[in-house]
Amino acid sequence: MGRRKSSIWIAFVTGVTLMGASACGGGGSDKASGDAKASAKPSASASPSPTKPAGPPMLLETITPQTGTTVGVAMPISVIFTNPVAAKARATVEKHMKVSASQSVVGAWHWMGDRRADWRPKTYWPSGTTVKIDADMTGVSNGNGRYGVHNYTHTFKIGDDVRADVSVTGHTMKVTRNGAPVRTLSINAGSAEYPTWDGTMAVIDKQEKVHMTSCSVGISCDKSSPNFYDLTLPWDIHLTQSGTYVHYSTGDPNPGSGSARGSHGCVHLSLSDAKWFYGQVKQGDPITITGSPRGKAPADNGYADFNLGWDQWLAGSASGEGTTATL
Repeated sequence: MGRRKSSIWIAFVTGVTLMGASACGGGGSDKASGDAKASAKPSASASPSPTKPAGPPMLLETITPQTGTTVGVAMPISVIFTNPVAAKARATVEKHMKVSASQSVVGAWHWMGDRRADWRPKTYWPSGTTVKIDADMTGVSNGNGRYGVHNYTHTFKIGDDVRADVSVTGHTMKVTRNGAPVRTLSINAGSAEYPTWDGTMAVIDKQEKVHMTSCSVGISCDKSSPNFYDLTLPWDIHLTQSGTYVHYSTGDPNPGSGSARGSHGCVHLSLSDAKWFYGQVKQGDPITITGSPRGKAPADNGYADFNLGWDQWLAGSASGEGTTATL
């Protein structure tokens, strides 16, 4: 997208797993809050185990991925609590959130603030793996006077290893499936004023249409501004909570090195390529962007967990590295 009104898009999104400032967020917060509310209610597969709590209840607001879903190789297990979990209680809480898999995987929990904990493998999940999380929270303290009253179980599967590697300077996106090249697409990414995030971002979700406005992310609410826009655009792949998308832009219909208009942080595809790419990707597929001066997206800005090195990841874990139980 360029800087003209017709070629810059940012969205306000409802009904997604993570919510916050929306697409191409040049004006949004660089760091998404770890306490961000998820739009969907958690689905508890296990029936609650009623007990007399020792204090106010500690509940889970969401567990992602949802039960029965098939996700990509970079998808973390992300648990959001309704109330803060004290540092002194986190090791115990982690040990009561048991991760099992049909293939042995090394991984660890990491706290994104005091309400969100993610578990990710040291490297990507193997395709075809079935994964289960048993969050046995009944009677577990959050260290702040609250105690769990529910058990939760989610089971999901890792699908095909679909990846997209975006070169900002090369104006290309290379798509692979299970290690084999599929297509190379022409793209445009962020402008010098509004650069795109670098790094690896697992797909949060996708929508066939998203309403995008400059006002929703603090770029401009002035209709006379060249940076103002209020549009609904198709084939949108959501990458960050602050608002990065891969999508089609009516203001940049033929992206590539020849047009090089630049955007407010999103990655533009042509209409036909955007529709094709939309049909290829799923939640948790890694989109890796290189060549942008902005730097890597913070790990909690959506599901950018793999932007932390393993030592950095373990530094945010209370119980350390572990291996999945056998499923």
